[in-house]
Amino acid sequence: MQLIHTIVDLQKELLRNRAQQKAIGFVPTMGALHQGHLELVKRSVAENGVSIVSIFVNPTQFNDKNDLLKYPRTLDVDCHLLQTIDCDYVFAPSVEEIYPEPDERQFEFGALANVMEGQFRPGHFNGVAQIVSRLFDIVKPDKAYFGEKDFQQLAIIRELVKQLNLNVQIVACPIVREKEGLALSSRNARLTENQRKEALLISKTLFESKKRWKEFPVQALKQWVIHEINAASELQTEYFDIVDGFTLQSIENWEDTEYPVGCAAVFAGEVRLIDNISYL
Repeated sequence: MQLIHTIVDLQKELLRNRAQQKAIGFVPTMGALHQGHLELVKRSVAENGVSIVSIFVNPTQFNDKNDLLKYPRTLDVDCHLLQTIDCDYVFAPSVEEIYPEPDERQFEFGALANVMEGQFRPGHFNGVAQIVSRLFDIVKPDKAYFGEKDFQQLAIIRELVKQLNLNVQIVACPIVREKEGLALSSRNARLTENQRKEALLISKTLFESKKRWKEFPVQALKQWVIHEINAASELQTEYFDIVDGFTLQSIENWEDTEYPVGCAAVFAGEVRLIDNISYL
């Protein structure tokens, strides 16, 4: 496995691999890797001739500077993990390498970006679009792998690829959870012991809502989920919405969609966690 810091060096390697007609798989990350990331990489390794992981904490997608400063950076540990699963290249550029000049591009994703994460994290998805489009331009992958935990982000990236007419297949991979159910996230490392224990209530409540959704009208189920999660002393729901899985717009009745998905953002102390569940 090679660790590469510059675009020029990476593209030299990519050129050599393309000359050998190897399909290129790509997993963009912000590092602090966990088993969820590793599952994305394993799938890329299985499906492509060469696999690249980028590790770059992208400043343009953080609307909270505090969150950016606190985001864990563990490049050495990340590289060790990736080496154990046959990753070929790690691309870990500096901010100056990715943004030699400020990225002033503004993307328009309409209703997809105005709800849920877009409502509570203004500018976040524009930053995501900036970095993902930049990385796609550098790597030009055949396939790119993203986790379904970031459900809204996945929809935004698919729309980005469509708008820019990019020749890359977006591969969605299932949420990876801890044994007790908590969705894996780099932010989990910041949870105190008690917060981690209480955070298990998020997935537990979502799983229970899937068992019971046919018993409730949509609004009643939403209220029940929020009430159950907020019963924990250190948890506070920022939002829980039940949406059409394609448009991401709220539904009023179960008949409004063939693909209902429940999406949640919850604070455990100062740590913000997201999760989702399909009601199919």
